[in-house]
Amino acid sequence: MAEKNILVIMGGRSSEHEVSLVSAVTVIENIDTKTYNIIMVGITKEGRWKLIDSVDSIKDGSWLRGRVEVVLSADTVNQEILLIHQEQFERVHIDVIFPVLHGMNGEDGTIQGLFELAHIPYVGCGVLASACSMDKFYTKTIVDSIGVRQARYVGIRRYELEDLDEVISRIENEQDYPVFVKPSKAGSSQGVSKAENREELVAALKLAAEHDDKILVEETIRGRELECAVLGRLEPQASGVGEILAADVFYSYEAKYNNSESRTVIDPELPEGKAEEIRDKAVKIFKALDCSGLSRVDFFLSEDNEVIFNEINTLPGFTSISMYPMLWEARGISKPELIRNLINLAMARYDE
Repeated sequence: MAEKNILVIMGGRSSEHEVSLVSAVTVIENIDTKTYNIIMVGITKEGRWKLIDSVDSIKDGSWLRGRVEVVLSADTVNQEILLIHQEQFERVHIDVIFPVLHGMNGEDGTIQGLFELAHIPYVGCGVLASACSMDKFYTKTIVDSIGVRQARYVGIRRYELEDLDEVISRIENEQDYPVFVKPSKAGSSQGVSKAENREELVAALKLAAEHDDKILVEETIRGRELECAVLGRLEPQASGVGEILAADVFYSYEAKYNNSESRTVIDPELPEGKAEEIRDKAVKIFKALDCSGLSRVDFFLSEDNEVIFNEINTLPGFTSISMYPMLWEARGISKPELIRNLINLAMARYDE
């Protein structure tokens, strides 16, 4: 029997709930069970925490009918969860947490704050890095400060849409069509649209406003979509570069997960020096945002071969088509080794 307990949390109140479950299965199947006893907890879309008894129940959805509820205690001394069934409860000590949660309420710093209150080591970025990286407004502010080129943008607040004519005029004065419209804090391209004209822009703004109260309207970068994985803490390392060949006008949620024609290419052929430039900038951005553990940093390579930062993802997917683990596998780091490294990084942050 393993001596340490690892809590794997999945699901969540997020538009990426289903992807989180798929990622969690990959993580669970690659944790060293000789070292860790795996405790699985799913968060329903309504926000209830339930104990999961098997990987099969994740795959078939039967975990949602589970009767054992879970509470993560914020008691710093005990570092535990409470398993509650009817009028009985059990205390279970937790040594480390692996949150496999994508999007809002999972990688935006909120649940990381709960982990900090409980003083339990956890995989991934801390509260500040998670919050800033999830919010594209603040990511852009920080990346601007380190001089990395990124897409020009106009920031809109939801309440400003009450005077839609003024918002449209401001955007059209600063941007040329087509533009991309994005919720500031949504993940996996949820709520993102490409607008070719004013009518499409209005629809895109309204869609984005359904996902967030802050909206970005960005210039369209014509070029290649490239991604780089970063791993580490004090001296983070960058992987090679991967390329996204989307089967849609952009790498939307549908194109990522439901269109088999979308492809990823590991170590694509690039102009001389561009792969190293992307790797260097990925690490620079990772450090500027105070990231720890893991992140995937996304770029464009424009038609005139300019490297342009797109966004950062602090809890990238671990599905069979996810770029983050594939990039490290291409560098000789298997999934079990990658998972072990991430857990060790989490523990090291608390041992200092």
